[in-house]
Order: sequence, then C-alpha cells, then structure tokens
Amino acid sequence: MGTQNRTISYLFAIFTVIVWGETFVSTKILIEHGLSPVEIFIYRFAIAYVGLWFFTRQALFCRSWRDELLCIVLGLGGGSMYFLAENTALQITQATDVSLLVSTSPILTAFVLRIFFRSSMRMSRQLIVGSFLALLGVALVIFNGSIVLNLHITGYILSLLAALSWAFYGTALRKLSSAGYSSLFLTRKVFIYGILTALPFALGTPNDAFHFSSLISSPAAVGHLLFLGIVASLLCYVMWNMAIHTLGVVRVTAFIYFIPVFTLLFSAPILHERITWMAIVGMAFTIFGVYWTEKQPDRTRI
Repeated sequence: MGTQNRTISYLFAIFTVIVWGETFVSTKILIEHGLSPVEIFIYRFAIAYVGLWFFTRQALFCRSWRDELLCIVLGLGGGSMYFLAENTALQITQATDVSLLVSTSPILTAFVLRIFFRSSMRMSRQLIVGSFLALLGVALVIFNGSIVLNLHITGYILSLLAALSWAFYGTALRKLSSAGYSSLFLTRKVFIYGILTALPFALGTPNDAFHFSSLISSPAAVGHLLFLGIVASLLCYVMWNMAIHTLGVVRVTAFIYFIPVFTLLFSAPILHERITWMAIVGMAFTIFGVYWTEKQPDRTRI
C-alpha cells in the first residue's frame, strides 16, 4: 500500500506541473482581456474555495494560534504574494521567462529550510553545484541574447520574489502536515487566507480594477478563469499537498523545475512568444541544475 501511495503521489505531482505549466498562458490571456493581477487571483481562489467547501467542512481554525499563523504564511506564500508577484510579472514579460524564473523555487526551498526552519538537511555538493547551474540558466534567460538588460528586469525580480514566496509556502506546509492536519484542510486555509490577504491590494486599486463586463462578454476568458479556479487551484493544490505529505517537500518541489518545459510547449503556439537560443540554453541549465539537486537524499520527508 505504501508503494501504491508513493506512485499515486508521483502521478499527482506530474499532472500538477503539466497543468501549472499552462496556467502562465491562461493568466497571460486573461491579462490581455483587461483583467488585473489581483482580480485574476481573487476570482481564481474564490472559485476554488467554494468548490472545496462541498468536499470538506472541517473545523475552521487550527488547534493552536501558532499553527494558525503558519496558515497565514500558507495564504501569503502559496496565495496572494505569490500570485500577485507572478501575475504582475506576466504583465511585463513573456510567460516562458516568468515560468522559468519561478521554477527556481526548489533551490530556494532548500535554503529556506536550512536558514529559517533550521532543517538538518546537509547542504551537499549536489545542492551547491545544482544551484549554481540553475542560477546560471536564470542569468541566460534574463539576458536572452542581449548584453544589456532590457526593461523587463522588474518582471524578472517579481518572478524571483514569487519563487521565494513559494519556498516559504512549501516549508510551512511541511510543518503543518507533520502536525497532523489533512491536505484538504490546509488547502482550504490557503484559499481563504490567500483571498483575505489579497483584499487590501484590491481595495487600494482604482475603481476599474475589477472588469466584470470584460470577463462576462468573453466566453474564452470565462473558460480560462474556470480552468484556473477548478483545475489548477482546487484540484491541483489538493493533489500537490497530498504528494508533499507522502513524498516530502524537497522531492516534490523539485518537480517545479519542469514547469517551464510545459509552459514553452503551450506558450509558443498559443501566445506566439519569441524564444531565443540563449533562453533555450538557459532553460537547459536550469532544468539540469534542478535534476542535480534532486540527486541528494531527501532528509526533509514528512
């Protein structure tokens, strides 16, 4: 039964990264329809929260206030801060670039575990070499065939901030899962705290921050939003959290490195984004760096 659970968890992780690879394209399309980053996020998580409510009606709060504070970290790291940074970056630069830079979160997760959560995980040679290769790949993507940095640097910085936010999400999720909370309960906490912490950003924007008419008038936009809310959020967050509970945060988070591959496969034909040879080389370095870091034993398994 244990082997079967691990196999299912790997399939969950693979399915999730394929779907999340496409979400960069769907979000980019919604932005092109005039929706704001905070608007897309709130719609997406609201749909997911309502859907999840039909499957779980457990207690509203954690057993201790410390755990409840960690749930707020979940909502920020895996919700509002992550998606506001990512969605805003998608306004500025290509979906493929954002996807690749966000995929550095597995390396950042290892460092967050070591520095902030005092994990006993050893910073092995594999982790150091893999981190260097992945960061070299990130640098190649940022230059993207040009010696001079372009105006997309803000988008690159936001993408890396999103990756750091996801690193804190993974480490907080690891701690709460080990405390005995179910994946469904923690996923619901991500959605509600994500929405609550995003509301101040929505209230601080101009009156035209919400574009209901633009959304309703476009069946394609509605379809992409339902995909983001039901499949990419409701279904994939539950599957991802269950995989982390079974396999461990470091091993599962390493799958994120492959998201840029699927983003490239989707964005090139749909968004007609220009991919240079240097970006492809950078992607190869990053993916190989992720693979190399994955070779080290996962001592953070829950």
